[in-house]
Amino acid sequence: MSDHLIIAPILFPLLIAALILLVERRGDIWSRTLGWVGTVGMLLFSSLLLMHVAASGSQVYLLGDWPARLGIALFADRLSAALVLLVALLGLPALIYASTGWDRRAPHFHAFFQFQLAGLAGAFLTADLFNLFVFFEVMLIASYGLMLSGGKGPRMRAGLHYVVFNVVASSLFLIALGLIYGLVGTLNMAEIGARVAQASPDDVALIQAAAGILLTVFCAKAALLPMFLWLPMTYKFLPAPAAALFVVMTKVGVYSALRVFTVAFGDIPGAEGWPWTWLLPAGLGTLLLATFGAMASQTLRAIVGWMVVASAATLFVVFSLGSADAVAAGLYYLLHSSFAAAALFLIANQMRRQRGREGDRVDCIGVLERPIATGVAFALAAMAITGLPPLSGFVGKLLILQAVPEDRVPWIWVMILLTSWMAIVAFARAGSGLLWEAPARAARWRPESGLPPPPRPRRTTRAQRRLQWLAIWLLLGYGIALVVFASPVYRYLLSAAESALAPSSTVDMIRGVQPVMREPAP
Repeated sequence: MSDHLIIAPILFPLLIAALILLVERRGDIWSRTLGWVGTVGMLLFSSLLLMHVAASGSQVYLLGDWPARLGIALFADRLSAALVLLVALLGLPALIYASTGWDRRAPHFHAFFQFQLAGLAGAFLTADLFNLFVFFEVMLIASYGLMLSGGKGPRMRAGLHYVVFNVVASSLFLIALGLIYGLVGTLNMAEIGARVAQASPDDVALIQAAAGILLTVFCAKAALLPMFLWLPMTYKFLPAPAAALFVVMTKVGVYSALRVFTVAFGDIPGAEGWPWTWLLPAGLGTLLLATFGAMASQTLRAIVGWMVVASAATLFVVFSLGSADAVAAGLYYLLHSSFAAAALFLIANQMRRQRGREGDRVDCIGVLERPIATGVAFALAAMAITGLPPLSGFVGKLLILQAVPEDRVPWIWVMILLTSWMAIVAFARAGSGLLWEAPARAARWRPESGLPPPPRPRRTTRAQRRLQWLAIWLLLGYGIALVVFASPVYRYLLSAAESALAPSSTVDMIRGVQPVMREPAP
């Protein structure tokens, strides 16, 4: 059964989603139960896959028993297994939070949720560019449903912008795939890498142009400069459980760039490593602009949305350095930033619920029902995402700074430290407005002031509140666990980085796997 573990995180959520569509008319309890089965099952399968890969090494799976160059191949190494587990770990608290009533507000929520899990897992596990496109579309179509179902007004406008932007990016993806197939005759990443290394000089420019279009798509998915303005508004209007899962979607673009431009296009004759030379300054520029956006934002959700952009930009900067230490530090930062951002989206929703129509605006009068619990959770998540000690953000940024080569220390250190300070200012401003200034102004309100009274908070049951806080503290617990187990986690990620930066072994392994030729039944 261990030979088939690689397909389980993809196939199981797809089967559960199909079952949900068949039984959802019988009542919410059926959809919710199957949703829990799918999410917990994916967590179990992804954990087993990670342990199997850590113990036995990378695994190649040939769907349909076709050779890799002709059929569909899946590839699991330490890097992809860790990211599939990240998806499952984010999906669990997101589903816990959604089960408090959010899932009833959007038709087919649980089916879309399972399709989203399957698309994310497939994007991390595929070894084929066309199937990377397929899983991108599965992931995106599910995200359209999660965002637009039950939406209206500003949320609908932001959702339509999100759809249009991604449809254009998907069209470019198809154009790039057509060019690549026409030039090298295959879309398997390992086979592309082998054929590109032997390409004639006349084809090199065309191959580089096709790869450049593909890189543009990945940068658009990761919200890199100048294609980042769509993302903060998207996250601002997302339902909280969907936003908690969506934080990993920008990381898919970063991962795809790392995987494709090491395995498939890492050995273009005369142009080795060409994309990373300009991804480094683009990442630094995006990082600076994103933190400026966070400082100028008026709602907590918008601030966190800009920090998601900043985290993806940081990953591009770190991966551009090209060393195993840098990539391992970036992977640790990827895990930490995903957990912290997801927790902050849920905390922002708690503040919106408690403050009524004033929502999570930092400059409006509002009263929190549970200021101590909300304040402690906000402080922990804000400290983590800005890199303050002793939480996981500090460990991640310290690892990044240590991995910077000496000749690049001055300007990369200055940019990372400056943007970290700007993020601290943004969250300090938000915290003072949401947890200090707004309650104080509300306490001073008098009928004779002529101002409207503070809004009444939205009411929820005690059981719903407990589940919501369970989801928040689970995400915060992930971040604390990253600190407690920082040493073994970093050693694992360092091994994953060394494997990811050795494309020749990956190419040889995928191309060397032969179909299992079984004798026909008598």
